[in-house]
Amino acid sequence: MMEMVGSMEKTTSRTLNELLVKLFNNVMDTEEKAIITEEYKDITNNDMHIIEAIGIEEPRRMSDIAKRLDVTMGTLTTNMNSLEDKGYIIRERSTADKRVVLVVLTPKGKKAFYHHRDFHKNMIKAIVKDLNEDEMKVMIKCLLNLNQFFKKLEHENE
Repeated sequence: MMEMVGSMEKTTSRTLNELLVKLFNNVMDTEEKAIITEEYKDITNNDMHIIEAIGIEEPRRMSDIAKRLDVTMGTLTTNMNSLEDKGYIIRERSTADKRVVLVVLTPKGKKAFYHHRDFHKNMIKAIVKDLNEDEMKVMIKCLLNLNQFFKKLEHENE
């Protein structure tokens, strides 16, 4: 009986691993194909995530965007230069504190933001469409556990 349980665990583990690898690759590939359409061929999937991090609310500080994306200010500045040149963002100095650079999306940037957000909304709808409340709780717990695993690895490698 113990051998059967061990064998089942190995099969389940292998299946979960294969699924996670396939899902990761599919999300990355599909998101890029769905988001970087003819209209947005001048930017990358990474640029879309920067646009998402800027958001559509009030102007956002460069330092807050860098922190949210877990990138250096230098890396972010390079990307912001490109997004500004292409008309997706505007950077301006804060009137309250001249050292602070604020970023806002242009109308073109807001359109890209909504385009990206809609992809993610549709993806989430597809994931949860047949789940009942208990299944949703289990899925959320699994994803939280996976996220904790990655955070732990990240901190161990710092």
